[in-house]
Amino acid sequence: MESHIYNVDINWNADRKGVMCSPELNKDANSCIDVATPPEFPKGIPGIWSPEHLFTASVSSCLMTTFLAIAENSNLEFESFNCKSKGKLEKVDGRYLMTQIILEPKVVILNEKDRGRAERVLEKSEKACLISNSIKSEVIMTPNIEVLEVAE
Repeated sequence: MESHIYNVDINWNADRKGVMCSPELNKDANSCIDVATPPEFPKGIPGIWSPEHLFTASVSSCLMTTFLAIAENSNLEFESFNCKSKGKLEKVDGRYLMTQIILEPKVVILNEKDRGRAERVLEKSEKACLISNSIKSEVIMTPNIEVLEVAE
């Protein structure tokens, strides 16, 4: 596979806030997002995406997109996928680091017989996620697989 480039442009607005866009995405579709220093830091702004949130979201969304590709290739039938995630920021040797990303994916399958396959697909997805493979943070995954209960 050839290399790919993903462009992101950041423009400062005021205080500790800016706007982030990508020339590859449609700006008319509201694809730009505000970013700011998180409120845990001096002059941080609550309620706006921070680099720490985006870092955590990058790992979580990579797990989802990798899962979707592997599930399709594995012919895994599932009803839903969602993932709660937490990024842990710590000061280590005087520097701030995102030390852990905790992923809690939940997959709802249609049949109990697919539980083992769903577990394998999630494990493969975690190992194949290019973002997780590109960072030094510890990634911890605690999967939850449920069977859809059909009302009769």
